[in-house]
Amino acid sequence: MENRVVLVTGGSRGIGKAIGLRFAEQGCKLFINFFQDRESAERTVREVASRGVQAFSLQADLKDAEQIRRMFREIHDRFGRLDVLVHNAASGVLRETLELTAKHWDWVMATNARSLLLCAREAASTMPNGGRIISLSSIGSSRVVPQYGAIGVSKAALESLTRYLAAELAPRGITVNAVSAGAVATEIWNLIPESQVILEKIRKRTPSGRLLTPEDVAEIIYFLASPQAHMIQGQVIVVDGGYSLLA
Repeated sequence: MENRVVLVTGGSRGIGKAIGLRFAEQGCKLFINFFQDRESAERTVREVASRGVQAFSLQADLKDAEQIRRMFREIHDRFGRLDVLVHNAASGVLRETLELTAKHWDWVMATNARSLLLCAREAASTMPNGGRIISLSSIGSSRVVPQYGAIGVSKAALESLTRYLAAELAPRGITVNAVSAGAVATEIWNLIPESQVILEKIRKRTPSGRLLTPEDVAEIIYFLASPQAHMIQGQVIVVDGGYSLLA
């Protein structure tokens, strides 16, 4: 894995940051994409670089096709290729499904699902044999979670797109997979009312007895990017400590 070129979208904080650090530990060159929080992105870049690897921040709104193209041009201009795309960036609107506006719908679908298509298209154009595209999904893609309709549908689209991309890119030696992670107590939970109560209920219901950490998710992402995972194709790997097993 040493010297592989990796892009993590939404990589400045939380799970994205943990993913970047995991790749940095193995000597990968890192691009950390962010949308608005430049300070966090630069802090993450410095932390990644402290592992002795090259790291760069890339600002891009993933709802904007031209900004995506510009981001990949910069990667190509610097290294001539991309080996691993980790599509972690996501956005959401927490409302009952019938309360969603067209603007809410378009925002979430463009950020979470359409951006995977646009990023994968740009990435695949410079990926060598052995390239990896890995995206982040959630249990809301197949289960009904209160006020999660827009996000859940966007993640279901992402999972379906994962299968189509996998079938089309497999002959080129590129694998495409997704990771459906359980609840991780990142900063985003601060925006959710009674978040600590909800997280505690999830923890108690999880057979493994604890919530996931960002590092738990990063380990699975790293494995899917490794040579050992070259025959895993078009799959959604559930990592939730057994939470989704229970009726």
